[in-house]
Amino acid sequence: MKKTALAAFLAATILTTASAAPAAVDHMEPPFWWAGMQNPKLQLMVNAPNLADLDPSIDYPGVRIGSVTRVANRNYLFIDLVLAPDVAPGSFDIRFSAPGKPDLTYSYRLLARTPGSAQRQGFNSADAIYQVMPDRFANGNPSNDNLAGMPDKANRANGNSRHGGDLAGMAAHLDYVKDLGFTQIWPTPLVENNQDSYSYHGYAATDHYKIDARYGSNEEYRAFVAQARARGIGVIQDVVLNHIGSHHWWMKDMPMPDWLGYDGKYTPTAHHRVANFDPYGSKEDARNFTQGWFGPHMPDMNQNNPYVANYLIQNNIWWVEYAGLSGLRVDTYGYSETPFLTEWSKRVLAEYPHLNMVGEEWSPRIPVVARWQALNAPSMMDFPLNDALRKALGDTDGTYRLYDVYETLAQDYLYPNPSNLVLFEGNHDLARSFSVVNGDPALLRMVLAFTFTVPRIPQFYYGTEVLMPSTVKGRDDPSYRRDMPGGWAGDKVNAFTGEGLNAEQREMQAFVKKLVNWRKTSSAVQHGKMMQFGPEQDTYVYFRYDDKQKVMVALNKNDKEMTLDAGRFREMLAGVRSGTDVITGRTIPLAGKFTLPARSVLVMEVR
Repeated sequence: MKKTALAAFLAATILTTASAAPAAVDHMEPPFWWAGMQNPKLQLMVNAPNLADLDPSIDYPGVRIGSVTRVANRNYLFIDLVLAPDVAPGSFDIRFSAPGKPDLTYSYRLLARTPGSAQRQGFNSADAIYQVMPDRFANGNPSNDNLAGMPDKANRANGNSRHGGDLAGMAAHLDYVKDLGFTQIWPTPLVENNQDSYSYHGYAATDHYKIDARYGSNEEYRAFVAQARARGIGVIQDVVLNHIGSHHWWMKDMPMPDWLGYDGKYTPTAHHRVANFDPYGSKEDARNFTQGWFGPHMPDMNQNNPYVANYLIQNNIWWVEYAGLSGLRVDTYGYSETPFLTEWSKRVLAEYPHLNMVGEEWSPRIPVVARWQALNAPSMMDFPLNDALRKALGDTDGTYRLYDVYETLAQDYLYPNPSNLVLFEGNHDLARSFSVVNGDPALLRMVLAFTFTVPRIPQFYYGTEVLMPSTVKGRDDPSYRRDMPGGWAGDKVNAFTGEGLNAEQREMQAFVKKLVNWRKTSSAVQHGKMMQFGPEQDTYVYFRYDDKQKVMVALNKNDKEMTLDAGRFREMLAGVRSGTDVITGRTIPLAGKFTLPARSVLVMEVR
C-alpha cells in the first residue's frame, strides 16, 4: 500500500510539473513593434514551457488578437495581432491564463516610428559602398573580446578564430570611411553567432534579434548607424534568409517538425544552383538546392513553412525600423524558396518603398543573375562582370582580354535594371584584387576605375586601398580576411593614420580617395548613359554622359604606350579638343591622335 501510494504521489507530481504554468516567457519575437506600420498584422512567436496550455488575452485600444495557433511543440504559441491604423504607441500586457493556473504576463511595447521612416532612401547608383568584416576591421573595445558562455575565443594568430574587431572599432573609423568618399557601409553579419568555432564569419545566426555581444549590443549597433548617418553614410545590413547556426536557440526545442529543411535531418546541398528553374531539371535536385544544408553546422530554414517565412520577413523589417538601415544585403539569395523571396521582397518594399536590397547569387552566368532581378530582387551582386573584369586584368597568357569585359557589359539588355546592380572589386569570399592582378598597382587602378565608372553601384572591400594581398589559388578564407592595419593597438602599420605605409600604399590610398570623392560630384557617372567602343589591341574606351557632363574612360593594358585616333570616337568626341584627368587635374589633348601611357587608365571630363 505504501509503495502504491508513493507511486501515485510521484505520478501526480510529475503530471503536475509537466503541465505547470511557466514562470516567465523565455522568448517573445519580435520583442516589440511599432505603431503605424503599413501591414496591420503582426505575428508573435512566444516560447515558454507548456505555454500552449494557456490562453492569451490583450486589453489595449487598437490591438486585438486575430487568431492563436498551437503547434506540435506545446512550448510555443503563435499569436496573430491586428493593429488598427490609429493605434497609439504604448505598452500593454499580454496575459496568458487558464482555469486553475497562475497567470503569466508579458509587457509588450508598440513604439512610435521615426518621422519619415517609411520613405527612407535606400542606396542607389549615386552611392559607393565600403564593405568591412567587423571582426577584422578594428578592435575598439578589447574588454568584449572573450565573454563567458561564448566558447569561440579571440586568437589573432589563428586566421579562423575571432580577432576582436567590433562596433566600437568601426565607429571610431567612420571619419576615415567618409574621407575616402564612401556613402554606404556594409558590415558582414553582426547578429549573435554563438558557435563553438568560426563564429567571426557571421553567417550562422544563433539569435536573430541580438547583436553578438563580442561586437557590442543592440543599442551600440543603433548608435553606430546613427553616427554613420550623421556623416552622410548609410548602413546596409547583411542578412541570411537561407540558414542558421547549429547552436541557434531553436535547435534545443524546435517549434515544429518541419521548421528546418529535410525535417531537421542533415542533408547537404549539392549546390545545383540552376536546378530550381531548369526546364529539364529533377524535382529532387531543386528540393536539394533550396532545402539542403550548407553544412552540419548550418541548418537550412524551411521557408515553405508559413511561420518560418513570416518570422524571417518580420525580422528583417524589425531591424530596418529599429536600427534605421538604408538597405539589406541578402546572403545566398537563390538558395531560398522562390515564392518566399517574392513575398519577402513584396512585404519589405511595402513598408519601405525606396529601400534597396541586393541579393548574392554567386554565378558568372548573366541569365542566372538576371532571372532573380526580373523575378523578385531590386538589386543583385554582379558576379558575371566581376568575374570578367578580374580575369581580363589578372590574365598573363592572353586567355582573357578586355574584350571579354566589353562583351559582358554588352549583355546588359538581359537585366531589368542593370544600373541597380552592385559591382564589387572584391569581397570576403574572393582572393584580394591586388593579388589577382599579380601585385601590379597599375592594373589595380584599372579595376577600381572601371568599378567606379560603369553604370553600377560600386562596392569596395576594406584594405584594397592599402594593397592588402592574399593567396590566389584555391580557397583560403583567412588570407582574404586579414586584419586592417592599424585596427589594433600596437600595429606597426596603420592604414587610418598612414603610419608605416610604403609609397605604393599611400599612392593607392590617395587614388581611391580622389576617385571616389570625384564620383560623388559626377552626375554622368551616377545616373548617366553609357557608350562603349569595342576594345582593340587591349585598349578599351567608353563614355558616361548626360545633359550636364561627359566622362571618358580609357584603359591600356599593354606594357607599352598606345596611340589612339580620336576620330574613332567622334560620336562622343565631336568638337572636343581636350579632357581633364580627374585624378591629376592635368589637361590631355584629344584632337587628332592621343596617347595612352603603358598600363594605365585615364578618367577624364571632356568638353
